[in-house]
Amino acid sequence: MAKIGVYAGSFDPVTNGHLDIIQRASKLFDQLYVVIMNNTSKKYTFTFAEKQELLKKSLLPLNCSNVEVKTAANQLVAQVAHELGAQFLVRGLRTAADLNYEISMQQINHLQNNKLETMYLVSQPQYMYVASSMIKEVASYGGRVTDWVPEPVALALQQKLGTQS
Repeated sequence: MAKIGVYAGSFDPVTNGHLDIIQRASKLFDQLYVVIMNNTSKKYTFTFAEKQELLKKSLLPLNCSNVEVKTAANQLVAQVAHELGAQFLVRGLRTAADLNYEISMQQINHLQNNKLETMYLVSQPQYMYVASSMIKEVASYGGRVTDWVPEPVALALQQKLGTQS
């Protein structure tokens, strides 16, 4: 039986921290689906199609042949995992505060799909403070974000926000 994982998020925008989690998780599974999802509590800069394109471009240098990018706008992650035949949900942890939130989410996901196991990968130290919302804030004021996001994302932020990144 193939080991299939799902790494879901809003990826608005995808960061180097996300890419690190994807690359590390890809080594653990036969198939890893990176699923762009909707979070009703967030305001987005990029459309689903733009995020999908940026993710695909950003993944090219990683040579992760077992990674596939998908979108799921109006579903729960547990439902998406079930449809994809995934047994594992991959989540990244930056800080202890993330863990408290993720434990709650794990319980909700398990109630929706009791065959789904949540697996946590701790961020590398250089990515622990990087958040998409922070990157968008810096970029919106013309700050440099190239240390935190891949080049295609930095360019897209510059175009979308009309600033230099």
